[in-house]
Amino acid sequence: MNILSVESLCKSHGTKVLFENITFGVDSSEKIGLIGINGTGKSTLLKIIAGLDVSDSGTVSLGSGLQIEYLPQDPVFQNGATVMEQVFRGTSPIMQLLREYEYALERLQENPSNEDLQKRLVMLSQRMDSQGAWQLESEARAVLTRLGISDFSARVDHLSGGMRKRIALASSLITPADLLILDEPTNHIDSDTVDWLEQYLNQRKGALLLITHDRYFLDRVVNKIFELDRGRLYAYTGNYSVFVNSKLLRLEQEQSTENKRQNLLRNELAWMRRGAKARTTKQKARIDRYHELEEQKPVVVSDKIELSVGSTRLGKKVIELNNICKQFSGITLLDNFSYIVSRQDRIGIIGSNGCGKSTLLNILAGKIAPDRGSIDIGETVKIGYFSQESGEMNETLRVIEYIKEEAEIMTTADGGVITASQLLERFLFSPHLQWTPISKLSGGEKRRLYLLRVLMSAPNVILLDEPTNDLDIQTLTILEEYLDEFPGAVITVSHDRYFLDRTTERIFVFKDNGEINQYLGNYSDYLEIVKGEQATQSAVKKSNTSQQSLSSTIASTRDSDKSEGKKNQPIKFSFKEQREFEQIESIIASTEDELEELKDKIHQAGSNYTLLQELVKVQLELDTKLENLIDRWAQLNEIAAEINKNKLNH
Repeated sequence: MNILSVESLCKSHGTKVLFENITFGVDSSEKIGLIGINGTGKSTLLKIIAGLDVSDSGTVSLGSGLQIEYLPQDPVFQNGATVMEQVFRGTSPIMQLLREYEYALERLQENPSNEDLQKRLVMLSQRMDSQGAWQLESEARAVLTRLGISDFSARVDHLSGGMRKRIALASSLITPADLLILDEPTNHIDSDTVDWLEQYLNQRKGALLLITHDRYFLDRVVNKIFELDRGRLYAYTGNYSVFVNSKLLRLEQEQSTENKRQNLLRNELAWMRRGAKARTTKQKARIDRYHELEEQKPVVVSDKIELSVGSTRLGKKVIELNNICKQFSGITLLDNFSYIVSRQDRIGIIGSNGCGKSTLLNILAGKIAPDRGSIDIGETVKIGYFSQESGEMNETLRVIEYIKEEAEIMTTADGGVITASQLLERFLFSPHLQWTPISKLSGGEKRRLYLLRVLMSAPNVILLDEPTNDLDIQTLTILEEYLDEFPGAVITVSHDRYFLDRTTERIFVFKDNGEINQYLGNYSDYLEIVKGEQATQSAVKKSNTSQQSLSSTIASTRDSDKSEGKKNQPIKFSFKEQREFEQIESIIASTEDELEELKDKIHQAGSNYTLLQELVKVQLELDTKLENLIDRWAQLNEIAAEINKNKLNH
C-alpha cells in the first residue's frame, strides 16, 4: 500500500539545483536507502518529506493519519532534559504521558517523602496501565542499554556528541511511526551496535527511508535504493549489491545514448560545413535539428574522483611505540602498549566508544603525549591526519583558497604536475563551486575538501579517524582505491565493516581495561577468528559438562547399586539409548550432507539477499543441530566404553 507520494519535486540552493522534477512513491513495506554524492540534496529531500523544509515546487502527499518519525544528522536537544525525558520527547499522547511519568519519578527520587508526588506517580501509573505504555517504556530502556546508555537520569547536555546521537536514535526507534526516516544512523556507533541496529530494523514493521554510507548495512537492511544523481532520482529494486549491477547497466545505456548523439552531431556538423543553404523547408528542419543536438546537455558526466597525489619518501624507521600508557579521569585507555609500525602496515582499530581509539591516533600524530612510555618517529615520516573534527577549517575562506593554503601545485604519483584548481575539479568541485565560501558547503562536501587537503600534503603515513562519517559512498570507494596504491602505512579507526574489509590487513581490538588484542587479516577475518575461539570454548565447556554429567551418572548408578546390594551389576544402555547409539552416526552423516547441499544453494543464491537470509538461517540451525549430535555421540560412546570395560572385568 502506497503511504507517501512525491510529484515533480524541485529544490535549489542558491544557484545550485539540488533536484528537479523528481517523482516517486513509498510503500508501507519498503525499506529504502537513499544514496548519492555529498551535496546532491539527500538530507534536504528527507527534511522536505518530514515537513521540516519546503520545496521550490512539486508536492508531497501523505496517506491519511500517516505518522512520520525523523532522525536528523544533528538532532536538537532540550536543555536540562534527562536521557529518558529526551527519549520521550514526541508529541503523541502516549509519549507525553511517558515524559510526565519519568519527570515525576525523578522528582520523587529526589524527595521520596513528598505525598503529592507520591499521589501523582500513582495516578500516572494508572494511566500507564490503561494506555499500555509500560511496554514502550520497557522497550526504551532496552534500546538505550543496547546502545550503551545505562544512566537514564543523566542530563543530556552533559554527555558527549556521540552519546547524544545515540539517545536521539533510541527516541526515533521506539516512537510509533508508519514511516521512519533516518539520516546517517550508523555514525558514532560501533560495529557491534550496527549489527544490532540491522537486526532491529529488519524486524521492525513499517516503511523505512534512510541515508547511510555503510554498504554492508544497505545490503542487509534495505530492499530498494534511491539514487540522487545530477538532479535526477533513479530507483532500483533490491539491496546495494543489486544497485551496483543495475547502475552499471544504466550508465552503459546512457553512454550508448551519448555516443549516438555525438555521432549525429558530427554528421550534422559536416553537413553544415559543406555550406547548407536554408532555401527549403527540409534544409531548415535539418539546421534546426543540428542546433537542438548542439544545445542538448550530455547525459553522461564523469564524476569519478581521481587521486594521484604523490607521497614523500619513507625510510626504514616509521613509528615505534614503547610501553605507552594513557589515562583520562582515572580510566585506563592504554596500558603498556608497544608496537613497531612498518612501511606497509594496514591497521584497522575497533572497540567501543570512549575506549581510547582516537587517543592512540592523537598520540601517533603528536597531538597529545602519553603518561608513560615513549614514541619514536622516523626522520622521514610525514603524517597526514584525517581527524573527526575536520581540523581548524576557516569557513570564511573560499574552497580554492583553503586548498592553496596547503599547496598551489602538486606533483602526482607519475611525476606530473597538477594545479589546485584541477585537483578540486577531480574532487567534484566545479570551477563555480571552487569560489564558494566553505560555510556554504554541505557537511559531506566539507569532509571531502578536508580529505583532499590532507592528501595534498603528500604524507607517507596516513591516520584516518572515522573516515566514513559524512563521506558519500563514491568518495569512499575512490579513497579505498587510492589506499590500495598508497606506498606508506595506513592506520584507521572505523566502525564501517566494509571499509575495514577493503583497507586493512591487521586489526587492533581495544578492550575496556586498556588492553589491545591484535589479529591478522581484515575485519571479516577477525570475526571468523573470534567465532572459532567462541566455538572452541563452547565445545570445551559442553565437553566438561558432559563429562561431569557422565561421571555423576556412573557414580550415582554405583551408589545405587551399593545401596541395593548390586555391586557386581554392570551398567547398561536403556532400550531408547541403545537405539539412539545405533542410529546417531547415520543421523550425523545425513545432517552433514544437508549442510553441504545448503552451502551449494547459498553459493548459487548470488545477490538474492532475501533468499540468502533464509538459507543462512537454516544453515545456523543445522550447525547447531550437528554440534549437539556430535556432543551426544561423544557422550554415548563414553557410556559404551564404560559398559565394555565392565564386561571385561566380569
